Amino acid sequence: MTKDEFLELIRSARTQWQALLAEIPERKMSEPGVAGEWSLKDILAHIAWYYHEMIGVMQAHALVGSELWYLPPDERNAVIFEQNRGRDLQEVLAEFNRFAAQLLEAVASLSEEDLTKPRGFKDMPSDWVPWRVIAGNAYLPDEDHIRSVREWMGKNGIKMTSSTTKQA
Repeated sequence: MTKDEFLELIRSARTQWQALLAEIPERKMSEPGVAGEWSLKDILAHIAWYYHEMIGVMQAHALVGSELWYLPPDERNAVIFEQNRGRDLQEVLAEFNRFAAQLLEAVASLSEEDLTKPRGFKDMPSDWVPWRVIAGNAYLPDEDHIRSVREWMGKNGIKMTSSTTKQA
């Protein structure tokens, strides 16, 4: 995967999010049930947390981050949910957008070698590929979340335009 290809995948996910968010009334964004008990706001806060963590990794050129990484994924996600569930929607949207933009900037600042060779990141195991670590925490999960949001929109009678019905 080249840096340009990787950037394009991230930009594409960002475009899909922007299109989806433009279709959903704000009054619906805090309603639970998009993914289990999670609302769209909860999903966006969850994604923003992972974006923030990957930005830190790229900026430090090291596997750094929250102590939550030591928890199993389901427990980590439950803690992230609890930490964010009471937050204001506008605050979450602003953070999501800010971290999405910063994620793109952080990837753009890396060299091709940074994305493909683990030696550029302190403490990264030699059999890990940096772009895959980043993608697994800041791009690939977006596909599943976008699919969940589309399904929820359909079940709740939220009209989807052709731009929001594209597959992730």
